Amino acid sequence: AVTYRAAAQQEKLHNISDRQWVLFDGPVDAIWIENMNTVLDDNKKLCLMSGEMISMSSAMSMIFEVQDLAVASPATVSRCGMVYVEPSQIGWEPILTSWLNTLPPVVLPFAEKLKNLFGWLVPPCT
Repeated sequence: AVTYRAAAQQEKLHNISDRQWVLFDGPVDAIWIENMNTVLDDNKKLCLMSGEMISMSSAMSMIFEVQDLAVASPATVSRCGMVYVEPSQIGWEPILTSWLNTLPPVVLPFAEKLKNLFGWLVPPCT
């Protein structure tokens, strides 16, 4: 709720009109995902147990990056645009790119060489 509130108030309190992204990453919990239904429907308001309602701003977007939707109801799933990617279809290239972005400065001059070596030595996923 703290992150959602901060994103919702950026434009009003700080005069920042940049797009605000709220990313939910991790396993889906049956209780919290059902509580998100009021945000995902036409009201676009997060209703807290305290009775507080936080409206989603026009510059705000939400992304749910989850492993599966086993405990989400059909109502919740129908409110979200879904993109499913089979893990075996992703391959190792995104992991390599992510790792290369974390290299210490002393190794950065060799990043392209490391990428080429991986391409040569590691077989593509099929």
